[in-house]
This record gives sequence, structure tokens and C-alpha cells, in this order.
Amino acid sequence: MDNYGIWSLLPPVGALGLALWRKQIYPALLFGVWLGWWVLDGWNPFIALWSTVESLVAVFGDAGNTRVIFYSLMVGATLTLISATGGVEGFIRWLDRRQWVENRRQAQIVPFLVGVLITVESSITALVAGTVGRPLTDRHGVSREKLAYICDSTSAPICILVPFNGWGAYIIGLLAVQGVESPVATLLQSVLMNFYPMVAILIVFISVMKRWEIGPMRRAEARAEMEGKPYADDAHPMVADDVLGVKTLSTIKPRAVNLILPVVTMVLSIVAGIYLTGKSASAPGASFWDIIQASSGSSAVFGAVLMSLVVLAVLNLRPGKLGLGKFIDLSFRGMGGMIPVVSLLVLAFALGDVVRQLGTGYYVAGIIAEVASVKLAVVGVFLIACLVAFATGTSWGTFAVMVPIAVPLAAALGGSVPMFLAAVLGGGVFGDHCSPISDTTIISSMAAASDHIDHVRTQIPYAVIGAGAAVVLYLLVA
Repeated sequence: MDNYGIWSLLPPVGALGLALWRKQIYPALLFGVWLGWWVLDGWNPFIALWSTVESLVAVFGDAGNTRVIFYSLMVGATLTLISATGGVEGFIRWLDRRQWVENRRQAQIVPFLVGVLITVESSITALVAGTVGRPLTDRHGVSREKLAYICDSTSAPICILVPFNGWGAYIIGLLAVQGVESPVATLLQSVLMNFYPMVAILIVFISVMKRWEIGPMRRAEARAEMEGKPYADDAHPMVADDVLGVKTLSTIKPRAVNLILPVVTMVLSIVAGIYLTGKSASAPGASFWDIIQASSGSSAVFGAVLMSLVVLAVLNLRPGKLGLGKFIDLSFRGMGGMIPVVSLLVLAFALGDVVRQLGTGYYVAGIIAEVASVKLAVVGVFLIACLVAFATGTSWGTFAVMVPIAVPLAAALGGSVPMFLAAVLGGGVFGDHCSPISDTTIISSMAAASDHIDHVRTQIPYAVIGAGAAVVLYLLVA
């Protein structure tokens, strides 16, 4: 049995419903995990409770999960040290001297440009955009929700549109397994028809340039601009202000280099990390795509943040400036502030695992099997991929489920394989950057220090508009 039918929808629907109703993401995710095990354990609530606890422990049995968790802790240390060494203050002074950022629009353009220019890895893209943009948006009265939206809706979309990264290598591998004759060419052709991420980035740009704020985002932006509150009074930011707002140490002169150099190091290190981990895992003479496909994204991200900490140490660790003891104390203070993020990641990983065991993706994907029209099939593939990714919180998992369905379906209907592939990839990205259990969504909330549910609520209207536009384009083009 590859799925549990309609019951496989119970965990994601239950978790999302409770989260939006009570605005409490942690108990909602825990409830979703328990619902999943309730189904898997034959509807026994007490055994399901024990299985829930065991599934949380089992999260750390996956090396990739554990690296992401440690990466998040080190991000906290990095952000605190950047503040304490005057990186944020120095960066703002540096921009002030050049008069580059003088209003709300310009404050939002900075993280937007970072988001569309860094295409190596979605988590790093969101993190860097948030780290660079947050002091600017806070200063100019932009809400944390808006910053999280900018980080989230540029990171995954740009990584799939410029697929010379782990995303591209992974998709090429899936296509090769399906017997596609030229997987690289097929992927590159699909970029031109991958409408959703194009529209998503365009909507972000319009929102920034024309102040197009809709639904909950309009209220969030009015609060930030009129009341000077970057987040709501009842919000629970993913990163506390006492981590981000550490005052510059009296022994250190504020310098922009203490923000810019760690960020640049992080970006360059992940490029090197992807290549080195892929090279060590590949056979001699492996191609570029083979090396990327064999790389470990979690290892590369982990190493990139570690290198940023090393740079901060080299820049500031010396007697009379920043002692080793103070460096360690600040690092642990930052890590402590990331406990909410880590807890959320553990719950999201556990929910993702139980959803996979229930076969939620396969059940939803099976709905498209009887479609006979090419146009309807392309639209159906896109919408099903959206639902699968939103329910499971993983774009890559969605690709793994949907590519083996979409490729044969395209062949059977005489449709374009790149078009069907684009529909799968666009739908997967939709879920990846707006599902509350997606690690990309969580890291975007972390990068912007936003309340996670507020970020999800304010972003979804834009994402739905983008998805609607993509559907119209597929009906016109397919």
C-alpha cells in the first residue's frame, strides 16, 4: 500500500488548520505529527503518542537534518557576533555616507537584489537577504513580514530559474532515471516555461516598487510605517531582538567589514562546499553536473556558516578588542536565541517524515492519472504539485513524486516534456516557499526575525495570485 487514501491528508490539514486558527505553530505541528501516527498505528491514540516522541528523536538520526539544525544554531552565533562587533552599525553608517538607502523602497530593493543575485542555495539566499536587509528595513519602517516575504519569494524561485546548482543536478538525475534522452537540455528548456517562479519574482518587484500590499500585508506595513512596530504586539519572532540587537562592544569600532566579509565568505564558501563535497563523492573524471549531483547541500551550508564564524574570529579576536571568553559567551547567547527555530525545524522534519510514510504525495498525485487533455493535464500537474509541496513542505520530495508521473503522462498525451516538467517544478517551488513546514519558509522567517505564522499568512495571497497567473499562462501556451 503506497498511501493511506484520504486519511493521508489528515496530518498536514490538521496542522495547518490549527496553526492558522490558534496562531500557535509549535502545538499545531506536534498535533499534526500525532495525527499521522494515529493513522499509522491503527487509530490507537496512546501508541501514537509514544510514536510521536520517538519520531522527534529519530529526526537526529538523519545526518542532513542534524546538519541543518546545527547550521541554524551557528547562524544565531553569527548574527549576534556581527551585531556585537559593530557590523550592523558600521554597515548602516557606510550606506549613509554614500546615501544609497534613504527611503522605504530603497531599503526593500537591497534584500530583493540579494535574493535574485545569489542563486547557489535557497537557504543561503534567504539568510543573506535577511541579514543584509533587516537593519535597513527596520530603520525605514518596513515590516518584518514584508522582509520575510522578499527573502522567501526570491530564494527558491531564483534557484530553480538559474539551475546551475544542487537543484538542477537533482532534477537532471530524476529525468535520467525516467529515460529522458537529453536531461540537461530538457531542464534548460523548461526554464522558459516555468511561469510560477517568474511571476513570483515579478510580483515581489512590483510590491517593492509600487507599494502593492494586499490583505494581511497591508495591515502589517501600515503598522510598521505608522506605529514604528516591525512586528505585531502579539507576535513571536523566530529570532529574539536580544540576539539581533546586541550593542556594539565598547572595545570595538563599528565597521561594515564585520558584516560584509562574513556574508561574502558565506556565499563563496557554499560554492566551494558544493564543489568539494561533490568532487569527493564522484568518480574520477566526473562531469560538472555529476559533481553537483553528488554534492551535499546540508554539508555545504553547514561549512559556509562555520567559515563566517572563523572570519569574525580572525577580524576581532585579539587582546583589548574581543577576548576568547567573550567570543564564546556571545556565540552561546546567539545559539540560545535560535531554540525556537531549532524546535520548529525538528517538528517540521518529524511531520514531513510521517507524511511521507502515509504516502500523502502519491495519493494527491494519483488524482491526475485519468486526465486526457494536454492543457488540463499541464494545469493539473501544476496544481497537484502545488498541493503536494504545500502539504509535505518539500519541493525536492515533490519533484521525486511528480516527475515520474509527469514525464510518462507527457509522452502518453503527446505533450511537451519540458512543459510538463516546468509545471512540476513551478508547483514544487510554490509549496517550498509558502508551506509553514518548509525549511525554506522557516529559514526566511528566521532571516527576517519575523513571526512564522504572520509570515505565512501575509505571503500566501501573493503566492496564490502568482499560481493563478501561472495557470492562465499554461492554458494559453500548452
